[in-house]
Amino acid sequence: KMAADTSVDILQKVLENEILQSTKVVEEHLDAEIQKLDQMDEDELERLKQRRLEALKKTQQQKQEWLSKGHGEYREIPSERDFFQEVKESKNVVCHFYRDTTFRCQIMDKHLTVLAKKHIETKFLKLNAEKSPFLCERLRIKVIPTLALIKDGKTQDYIVGFTDLGNTDDFTTETLEWRLGCADIINYSGNLMDPPFQSQKKYGTSFTKLDKKTIRGKIYDSDSDDD
Repeated sequence: KMAADTSVDILQKVLENEILQSTKVVEEHLDAEIQKLDQMDEDELERLKQRRLEALKKTQQQKQEWLSKGHGEYREIPSERDFFQEVKESKNVVCHFYRDTTFRCQIMDKHLTVLAKKHIETKFLKLNAEKSPFLCERLRIKVIPTLALIKDGKTQDYIVGFTDLGNTDDFTTETLEWRLGCADIINYSGNLMDPPFQSQKKYGTSFTKLDKKTIRGKIYDSDSDDD
């Protein structure tokens, strides 16, 4: 018993010593940083300030460039020809292939409107699938809604219906944001290993039915039985 107590005491002392050592290292590092700032002369401080300003200016210029190319808002493009032009001039593009009569497209619209404002590094577009048969065939779009995720002019990934979004009509904007982050089409600051829909209490409760399979290459809604 006594030997066990002694080993626990030794362990405790070792642990306390470790904590003290790491605290000391942090304090020394902070002291060194403060000292470095204290020892900087006017010129060095000015140079540091200039570097910060340059970085800010660069960020601002990039932002302006994105906005001039139509980033920052969720827009409808009128034709397939416009699609090629829009995709050519932006590195990251999300294009929603929609149909007026499809209820789930309106749900997607709501979330994309929010994300377009938040992620101006990416261009968010929508295109009527019925007006773009060539693109739908070329990109093999069979179910509506489908999001085509395009990087450097090449389609990298698709979000088809709501299957990847927790299989529910009331998925959150954060869930769609996470899925776009997985495709590296936006700058995502959350944890990709932790999908937001896992923590939703109503997981999958209001999902009506599974996305329909395509028959003979026809395009189907993911939310209705009628054509």
